[in-house]
Amino acid sequence: MLTLEDVESAYGRSLVLRGVSLSVEAGEVVCLLGRNGAGKTTTLRSIVGLVRPRSGHITFDGTELVGRSPHRIARLGLSYVPDDRRIFAELTVEENLRLARRTVNRPGDWDLERVYHLFPVLEQYRRRGGAELSGGEQKMLATGRALIQNPRLLLLDEASEGLAPKIVQQFVQAVREISATGIAVLLADQNLKFARRVAGRGYVMGKGTIEHADDMYAIWANEEVVRRYLSV
Repeated sequence: MLTLEDVESAYGRSLVLRGVSLSVEAGEVVCLLGRNGAGKTTTLRSIVGLVRPRSGHITFDGTELVGRSPHRIARLGLSYVPDDRRIFAELTVEENLRLARRTVNRPGDWDLERVYHLFPVLEQYRRRGGAELSGGEQKMLATGRALIQNPRLLLLDEASEGLAPKIVQQFVQAVREISATGIAVLLADQNLKFARRVAGRGYVMGKGTIEHADDMYAIWANEEVVRRYLSV
């Protein structure tokens, strides 16, 4: 479904990604692992067109994404949940969701009712302003905004970062339910425990390159990889 081949991306003169290659198959949950600054967020931003790669190819079902604008990429069926959430703080929960649906009006089964079923707290707070939500609730809302666009591939950036264990468990269940509907998921996270519970495969990044790739249980058991690239 998604393929990156030798992608190099930079901010100004600062090269961040150095020949990144990875793939995500339809229906898979894949995790991009690494410490802060490894290049995980830049990889996701390159996929959705927020950063234009200097070289390499990014294809989605055979369609080249490099050079396309973010809104054109979204209409192909990719939805991105950034680590800073980017909800509209002045709008209510339901207004945030309705606006996202109108922005990318792809056909599909994800609507308000289904998002509320996945995250019941959002229905409880549907008339509450975005700024009034906790950090975990804002992440749920950002994820709901992405899902209501009916993506085929969902990109989640640091879904578990800064969340209480109870909220992390809710996101574990949410990712499993999302995957069960047939949506592929590529998540970037440094929380190996969280990733092991939701992803089947993983890529380990270090300083802008893919350093290791394997199934999640093999990565978990590889003490050398964990020590070199994931331990804080």
